[in-house]
Amino acid sequence: MKKIFYLFILLALFSTFSLLYAAPTNYTYNYDFWLEQVASPDAYRAGAYILGSALGIGHFRDPQGLFIRDNRIYICDSGNNRIIKIEVQENGEYHVAETVSSVIINGEESSFNYPMDIFENRNGDLYIADTNNNRVLKLDFNWNFISTVEKPDDESLGDFTDFLPVKLVVDFANRLFIQARNVNKGLMEFDSRGEFSGYMGANKVSVNIIDYVWKLLSTQAQKERMDLFIPTEYSNVAMDKDGFIYASNSTGQTEPVRRLNAMGQDILIRNGYEKPVGDLVVGNAGGIAGRSRFIDVVAFDNDSYACFDRTRGRIFMYDFQGNLLYAFGGVGNREGSFLQPTALDRMGYSLFALDSRAGALTRFDLTGYGAMINKALDEYKAGRYESSAVVWEEVLKMNGNYDLAYIGIGRAALRQGEYQKAMRYYKLKHYREGYGKAFQLYRKVWTEENLWKILLISGIVIFTPLIVRKSIKLYKEIKEA
Repeated sequence: MKKIFYLFILLALFSTFSLLYAAPTNYTYNYDFWLEQVASPDAYRAGAYILGSALGIGHFRDPQGLFIRDNRIYICDSGNNRIIKIEVQENGEYHVAETVSSVIINGEESSFNYPMDIFENRNGDLYIADTNNNRVLKLDFNWNFISTVEKPDDESLGDFTDFLPVKLVVDFANRLFIQARNVNKGLMEFDSRGEFSGYMGANKVSVNIIDYVWKLLSTQAQKERMDLFIPTEYSNVAMDKDGFIYASNSTGQTEPVRRLNAMGQDILIRNGYEKPVGDLVVGNAGGIAGRSRFIDVVAFDNDSYACFDRTRGRIFMYDFQGNLLYAFGGVGNREGSFLQPTALDRMGYSLFALDSRAGALTRFDLTGYGAMINKALDEYKAGRYESSAVVWEEVLKMNGNYDLAYIGIGRAALRQGEYQKAMRYYKLKHYREGYGKAFQLYRKVWTEENLWKILLISGIVIFTPLIVRKSIKLYKEIKEA
């Protein structure tokens, strides 16, 4: 009887140990001021792994495009030349609403040929990058044909022959922006009538000074064998709630993520420890080497944004100032990892990541820790700075090593005019820019409050020697008289 009792106790202890020390769904981390990885609680955890076979439509084959609007998920199943529309039911189940592989144009059926992207505008119209058919299709919500955008007849297009649209977005004025393969002048812009308007937001050319000097000294034959200093193509585009375009670049030769205004100017804020470039320290581990290469980006309503890294299969989340909130994911077959990252989108705060090699869509859901970080950002963006600081305090209770919580409290204190408190929190995490700003404002306030003391002391310092000299001189004159 005692043996059974001890065995029961042992099993109970083992179960408790397993629950306490169970491995997290993902390895989540951040970087500190010294650019060292610091592990943190999971901000997101894999909530669902969606396969075509589980949906009853056969395996996805090399899916390339993903778009989400409300409860509708569109997947460009490129290898199968079809587009899948999935609706998320109120009970959380995934229902295949439609599987579309062709469209009727002028009474004739026209099949898709490797469609790579789809976008639904606010009116419900659908835009499809039908890549290998060299066209963009505009359809209504019921997949009825409206119009086609094909290669423009314009001299500015240069020498490229094939019009291969791969990614696209549509703004509030129904202007169409297309990233076409082999086009490095930026996004191709078309007006609401489908007329070509020009290019916008070309990537800046990154020139290495050593390569530039070497090219100046090289012969013509050597120059022809060198790489040209030309802009690079974007890897993906997305649109935020305000109509700004987020564009990712996977070449590693320029800014990996940009936020473009209507003029094509990059207005992304980069005030973090480092620019939003993914992993800051890169090495060769598990046969994977090199810097992060963003294959997609998605923006949230609080102006934070997530970038999908093709190199190591990680998702990097940044706030509106360019601070890294956290990173998670990886390359592999385990839950929450990827074989070949392809596309990223969101439904509310849940993230959906598409893996072309695995032919799968993974849903990531916020944890309590991640929700608390989002709440702090939301409160700050809404101007409720005191409430934001309170939430950041709660985040610190969950993760005492989270630098951004200290910076967040300092930022809220700065907005409330508590400059000394802001300086104290900024100093704790070596945030020099914030500390300098807080100190400048504190110095101004202190000077204004103590101006009379400064003037009094200055007067004493200036006039006391004069008075003393006059007094001594007068004393001597009286004594001699």
